[in-house]
Amino acid sequence: MATCRFINLFLKKSLVYSSKKSIMTTNSARAKKVLETLKDNPYFDKYAASIARLQQTNPDEFFSRIEAQEKKHKHGNTDGTKRQTTTESNPKSASAKPPLSPSAPRVSSAKLSDVMKLELLENKAFKYLRKQNNCLPLRFWKQQNSLWHDELKKPWINHLCSRQYGNYEPKPVYITTPIFYVNAGPHIGHLYTAALADALARYNKMLGNEVFFTTGTDEHGNKVRNAASKNNLSPEQYCEQISKLFREMSDNFDIKYDNFIRTTELKHQKVVQQFWTQLQNKGHIYLGKYSGWYCVSDEAFVSELELEEKKDASGNIIKVSATSGNIVEWMEEDNYKFRLSHFQDDLKHWLKDSTVVRPMKFHKMLLNWIEEGTCLEDLSISRPVSRAPWGLPVPNDSSHTIYVWLDALVNYLTSVDYPNDKFSKLWPPRIQVIGKDILKFHGIYWPAFLIAAGLDPPSTLLCHSHWTVCDEKMSKSKGNVISPNEAAEIFTADGLRYFLLREAVPHNDANYSNEKIRNILNTELANTLGNLVNRCMGKSVNPHGIIPEPKADDIDILNSDEAHELIQHLENLPTIAESAYNEYNLHRVVDSVMQTLFAANKMFECHQPWILAKEINTNEKAQMKLNAVISLGLEAARISSLILLPIVPRLISNLLDSLSVPSSARMWCNCKYLNTGRKSTDVFGLKRENALFFKRIKLNN
Repeated sequence: MATCRFINLFLKKSLVYSSKKSIMTTNSARAKKVLETLKDNPYFDKYAASIARLQQTNPDEFFSRIEAQEKKHKHGNTDGTKRQTTTESNPKSASAKPPLSPSAPRVSSAKLSDVMKLELLENKAFKYLRKQNNCLPLRFWKQQNSLWHDELKKPWINHLCSRQYGNYEPKPVYITTPIFYVNAGPHIGHLYTAALADALARYNKMLGNEVFFTTGTDEHGNKVRNAASKNNLSPEQYCEQISKLFREMSDNFDIKYDNFIRTTELKHQKVVQQFWTQLQNKGHIYLGKYSGWYCVSDEAFVSELELEEKKDASGNIIKVSATSGNIVEWMEEDNYKFRLSHFQDDLKHWLKDSTVVRPMKFHKMLLNWIEEGTCLEDLSISRPVSRAPWGLPVPNDSSHTIYVWLDALVNYLTSVDYPNDKFSKLWPPRIQVIGKDILKFHGIYWPAFLIAAGLDPPSTLLCHSHWTVCDEKMSKSKGNVISPNEAAEIFTADGLRYFLLREAVPHNDANYSNEKIRNILNTELANTLGNLVNRCMGKSVNPHGIIPEPKADDIDILNSDEAHELIQHLENLPTIAESAYNEYNLHRVVDSVMQTLFAANKMFECHQPWILAKEINTNEKAQMKLNAVISLGLEAARISSLILLPIVPRLISNLLDSLSVPSSARMWCNCKYLNTGRKSTDVFGLKRENALFFKRIKLNN
């Protein structure tokens, strides 16, 4: 079946409109071009041999063979009678894992000329695709043809005529955070994840992309039920209370999501059960018996290879999860299972592209897990309702509750109205931001579920590391969990957001300390960016608050090494910052901005504008130099602010307002030197306010 899908992909991309035949057919030149691009498809090697074998025939027989393959896959045999499996007729009776035929062998040596013979596809493609997609042929009769050409003569439609079939508009950028578990309120790790995803969403909007950004809360499972019980609340009341805290965190820290999903919503329940049924109908779910280790704290099944031993407080040897360090317990129960072991090759092919999991450290980690097979035992995806009552019921079997992680992962489908039109417009996710503690769930289980359902896995998993507090792991038992709201009372919401995105490095754990935050905020926001703007608009230098438009000849007027160095920074900064954003290294974005601002302050000090301001009445060149110093300094502030806009949007938006930068001139293209987006007839003047750009932070001893 996958072989046929691969051929379908080729056919769809190769179709063009044939004016001679009034139908859609393949075009040889276009087909050859498409073929060259398909060789980079990660599934090419896997299906090359199968496609080549299918093509050892004539054109009509070629398509007949494809149809026979699909029929065989659909019915399980070649005589057209549908096979009845034990699992389908009576799911509970299937205690053993039913067999599945192995996937087609990989042939890495297959050549393009052996794999796709264009003469077999010529003039056949649309007929075949029409049959596959159950749609009418695209044929115009004489009267329809006449009407069609009359329409083409209309001026309003001329711009459409140049588009060929198969030239698609770029898809919107779908960005997600993991949905946050409501067994406790938000901490700075949650905030960092949300702020990182929000910054990437804002950056993509600055590039001119349409963006859809989702976040939300995961509200099922025994940990939630137990937390509700401890607080003397029903699970529903408790979830409502904690979910509200996460929504407030987003609002307080300027996380502008397009959708906030809760897994207790009826809409989500319907999508989860629909997805389960889809997997079951395809034969990927069976009823079996689980005997093994289970981590209650992680709500995860743990294999022997994922265990380690340690001593508890009493000196007794206990088994814990090697990943989380939490205690595991032995468990035996009947579960529905997902055939995860069947998807080892598919996961390898997905990971063949090194950009699908970033940073590379976590990509290699996943590859090792998959190669070793440590995480690829068939996965229990349900629990008896007697042991896990707070969750979604398995379709047609109310004695089982759907495993909380399958339930939670499907939120990404619910958020885009799967399987409706909105879903096809947005899928697959472009960037899914996750923490390293959930890499296995998002890097193995999630893509396997999607591939099993016939859906594309995510384009990129962006996996970040954790936060320590004063170089210690953050935990409730140590009492060092940092609440975002409490930290914001000291450092402001904008300051805390800036620090988290500026300090964190995705591939290593970051460290949180009050002294470090104070130093970074005071040095960079107050003393560097804020000080540059204050200097340029100070009453002694710029008494009328004028914002001179930067000019190309400013460098000639100043004629100094410092001015040359600054302009070189301004010309290079957008490219350097764009590369850092695209690599998800926001700390490098800030580094490049700070280097530019240091150069701007250095230029300002070199030319001593406070002295030039005193000479303007007696020295004609003094006024020109003064204007050049101010315009270059404020141009550095403008460009730097635009590049920082996704990272600390509220604070920077206020600064851009003060610098009279119109909202229409806050796109990435405006980051270029001299591309201010202002009209020459505009009158500029900074509205002086009593408040500083960023007030220096003082810590109480």
